[in-house]
Amino acid sequence: MAKTSTPKAPSQRTVERQVRQRTQQLRAALEDMALVCSGTLISRTKVCGRKNCRCATDPEARHGPYHEWSRRIDGRLRHSIVSPEQAELLQVGIENYRRILSLLRRWEEETTAAILGRKNRKP
Repeated sequence: MAKTSTPKAPSQRTVERQVRQRTQQLRAALEDMALVCSGTLISRTKVCGRKNCRCATDPEARHGPYHEWSRRIDGRLRHSIVSPEQAELLQVGIENYRRILSLLRRWEEETTAAILGRKNRKP
C-alpha cells in the first residue's frame, strides 16, 4: 500500500509574512475608511391622508422625501427617520461596510491560499 504524505505546513511566521504581503492593499483600503455602518437606507414620499390635499390625487405632490435607515441591533430590526444630511453620511457608511465585507472575504482567501501554499488566484 502506497503511503500518502501530507504536505509540510509552513511556519506561522512565514504564513503571516505572506499574508501581510498579499493583503497590503486590502489593509490600506480599510485604513482609508472612517464612516462604517450596516443596514439599508430608503427614501420615500408619502400621502398625508387629508382628502383635500394635493398629494391625495397627484403622485408628484406627495410629501417628502423622507429617509429611513433600517438596521439590526441585538437581533431586532430598528428603524430611524434621518435628515437628508444624515442620509448622505449613512449612505457612505453603508457602502464602506459592504466594501469591508468584500475586502474581508478576499483577505480570508489570501490567508487560506498562504496556509495551503497556493498561488494567488485573483489580482
